[in-house]
Amino acid sequence: MDYANRKRPQKRKPTPGKRGAKAQSQRQVPWGIVILAVGLVAALVGGLRFIAGGKDDADVQLPQQVVTETPTESVGPVIEPMPEKPEERWQYIEELENLEVEVDVPERELGPPKLMQCGSFRKRSDAEQLRAAIALQGLESQVYPSNNNTWYRVVLGPYETKRDAEAERHILQRARIHGCQIWNWNL
Repeated sequence: MDYANRKRPQKRKPTPGKRGAKAQSQRQVPWGIVILAVGLVAALVGGLRFIAGGKDDADVQLPQQVVTETPTESVGPVIEPMPEKPEERWQYIEELENLEVEVDVPERELGPPKLMQCGSFRKRSDAEQLRAAIALQGLESQVYPSNNNTWYRVVLGPYETKRDAEAERHILQRARIHGCQIWNWNL
């Protein structure tokens, strides 16, 4: 089929009885699908009622007990009153209320003192600049020369525990001073 030379379909002219309105074909209701949907809904409701027991709560009638006085000589079931509630036999509640718990916590062993080095520089002026930035955070640091005054280390501490050193390292990290290392050093 030659699609390039194909003629375009002509537009339909409106029918004269409709006064220029387009004729619309009326859609018919698919009754088969409607009946099928109603049947499925009915089957679903019936299945749910079957699962629930088939009866509504209003339809269920409880048997009423008729109490009549019977002579003591008659033979039949005698309804005895319910026994009294037994006493609690648990004693742990009272024992736990009066019990004290003793916990043996070993003392922490303190290791060597900790030092935190935040930089190592060739020029003393660079080390002093980092020391000033640390001082702005409220921490005290020292500049130590090493390797025959060829390197200058910026050191904080000494700290008794690593936790103390970590707390100050977090202060410096919030101030964007990174690269501080905690060491077990003695000066």
